[in-house]
This record gives sequence, structure tokens and C-alpha cells, in this order.
Amino acid sequence: MKPSKKTIMKGAGAVAGMSILAGTVSYMTTSFLVRTAMDRQAPKMIKKIGALISGTQESEEFLSRQKEAANQLAKADTESVTITSRDGVSLAGHWYPCENPERIIIAMHGWRSSWCYDFGLVADFLHENHCSVLFAEQRGQHDSGGDYMGLGVTERFDCQDWIHWTILNKSPSLPIYLCGVSMGATTVLMAAGLELPENVHGIMADCAFTSADEIWKHIASNHLHIPYHLQKRTAGNLYERKMGVDGFTYSSVDALRDSKTPVLFIHGTDDHFVPVDMTYRNYCACASPKRLLIVPGADHGMSYLVDPESYERTVKNFWMEFDGKQVTQEET
Repeated sequence: MKPSKKTIMKGAGAVAGMSILAGTVSYMTTSFLVRTAMDRQAPKMIKKIGALISGTQESEEFLSRQKEAANQLAKADTESVTITSRDGVSLAGHWYPCENPERIIIAMHGWRSSWCYDFGLVADFLHENHCSVLFAEQRGQHDSGGDYMGLGVTERFDCQDWIHWTILNKSPSLPIYLCGVSMGATTVLMAAGLELPENVHGIMADCAFTSADEIWKHIASNHLHIPYHLQKRTAGNLYERKMGVDGFTYSSVDALRDSKTPVLFIHGTDDHFVPVDMTYRNYCACASPKRLLIVPGADHGMSYLVDPESYERTVKNFWMEFDGKQVTQEET
């Protein structure tokens, strides 16, 4: 018996209704994740799903040592500084000088983290090795202005602003290194594609992701187990609406193809938040002199904790090689 026209219409209406519902749910899910990723004021549920998003296996030892080191760095004798970015955002930083400095580090912390937490563990190492450090607070976080985080795309220009401030206010001659962890590492790698002053002798990137698009795909597919192809266009449109720029797919790989600045890449093999493959791709794309440290067994941002000896030796060798050296793009 053939179905009636009325039955067919009902079935078609049900399918259309389900499609609309699925689309609505997908949009709402993507909108929530965009707010989680970018908004200064994160959704309240971030506290419950933060570990699910990152997938990081943080041990009690790591958390305890990180918290203790962060508290110590917060108490250090730093000078609070403020600049205005080229797009009018107020940016906060903390200047931590040392005696007889040999170089300056401009340090960019990660996503929904802080300068104390991301650099507390390495602060003594930097200080004892004659590094004056400017700990920047990323836009959209803490004391810096801005309603949103650009996931490295807008923050790369903040690096330029901090470099110019450092040269003008602290030293016109000391070598400068950009240093970042997680999103901060993506920030400094994306800055590698810009015209940087000759004072910038190197970039140090610890566990960087390649782009907002690709880290989004990794988290959606591997941690949240939701189909990314339904989200990509919506996420890109929402990103552009919030930031006023089309930067969702811009990547550190794109930037590094134009890099003239030596780069040290660092990553742990057991990083659950940002897959180590992203650093391998960044490394392969980098046109400037490059060095690589892969730390077996280290999860996200834990390379220094897992193997401080290799970390310190590699970083000191990087400084020794490039502190006083004028490099050319042909060097490898």
C-alpha cells in the first residue's frame, strides 16, 4: 500500500524539524565553545569541563609545585608597567630585572593562565642566568584590557608593541628573546612572521598549537567527540565577529615560512592538550635557524618539570649560539 500524500508530508516535516533542531543544537554548542575559548568572562561551566577540554593529566606533584612557584614569583620585586597597543587596548606587564643582564626575555603566558603560573617554575633559572624578564599579561585576561582572546592572531602584534617598549625604556642594545607557553607560544611563533627589530635574537616556543582552527578540531574530535565539520564555519564566523579580523585559520605554520628569527621549539611527547605533531609541523615549516627539544613523557607545559636538565642545557645553548650572532635566512 502506497503512503498517502499526507503521510509523506508529515514525514518530510519531521525530517525538516529534526534538521532544524540539529542545526540549532550545533550552533548553540559551537557558540558556547567559542565563548569558552575567547571571552574574558568564561561560561560558568568552564570549571566543570576545563579538564575535559584540555585532556591534560596534571599530577598532584605538578599542581603543587606550580602553585608554590607561582606564589613565589608573584611576591618577587617586579615593576608593574602598562602600555597601549596599536589597536587601543591597555596591556599590563611585570618587569623583573636582574643584576648584570645579558639578555631580555619577553614572556607570554597561555590560555586562561597567568604569568605567575606559566613561568613560576622557570623564573629562578632565567633570573640566575642573567635574564631580565618582562612578563606580559595577554589581552582579554587579568589586568590587560580587551573583551576577547585572539588565540595568538591579535596577540602577535602585542609582541611588537612590547618589544618597542622594551627597547625604548629598558635597553636599546641587549638581545631580546620572545618566549611563550601554550597559547603564548603560538603568539610568539605568529610574531615570527612580522617584521621584528634586529634586537630580537630568538624565539622560544613551548607546546604551541598551530591555529585556532586546528586546535579547535583536535579538541572537538578527540576530547569532546563531536563532529568538527558542523562547527568550523560557525566557529570561524563567530571568531571574525568578535575580533573584527578573519584570523580563525591563520597559523603559526604560515608565519614561520616567513621567519627570519631563530626559533627554539619545545614540546612534550605526552601532551594531551596540544599534540606534539603541531610542533613538528611548525619546525618543518620554519625558514629561519631552528632548534628542537622533545621531552619524553611530558604532558602540556610540563617539559621543564619532567626534564629540567635537558631544558636548561638546550635553552642555554640557544642563548650561547644566538646572543651575539647576526644570522641570515640561509642558516639552518
